[in-house]
Amino acid sequence: MPVYRYDHVHLRSPDPEATARWFEKMFGAEIVRGTYGEGTFYPNQPRVFIKLGGQTVLIAPAHHDEPTGAEPRFPYFGLEHIGLTVDDIDAAAADLRAKGADIAVGPMDYSAGTRLAFIRGPEGVFVEIVQRT
Repeated sequence: MPVYRYDHVHLRSPDPEATARWFEKMFGAEIVRGTYGEGTFYPNQPRVFIKLGGQTVLIAPAHHDEPTGAEPRFPYFGLEHIGLTVDDIDAAAADLRAKGADIAVGPMDYSAGTRLAFIRGPEGVFVEIVQRT
C-alpha cells in the first residue's frame, strides 16, 4: 500500500491576503507570498499560503471561471475546522479575545483531560483550540 503523508489544507477566500493576515494576527501564522506560475488556475496572480502549527494552509482566490458558493452554515458535512493544541486554553482564549477573535464555543471541558474552544474565522472556517492534560 502507498504511504500517505499530510501535505496541506486548502482554503478559498475572496481576499487571500486578508485571510492570511487574520491567521497571522490570531495564531502567529507565518505568511508566505509568491506568484502563481504559468499553467496554473491563477497564472501571474498573487499566491498566499501560511505556515500554521508546522503545517501548510493554502489560501486560494475565487475560482477563475466557476462561481464560488457562500460559506456553509454550521454544522455541515465536509472539512469543518482546523485544530490546534495549546498548553493553556484559558490564556489562549484571553489572548484571542484581546485580539478581537469571535470565540463561538468555550473554553469548555469536553471530556476527562480535554478542554476546547472554537474560534470563528474568515469565510466560515472554524479553528478549534484544544488543551489536553
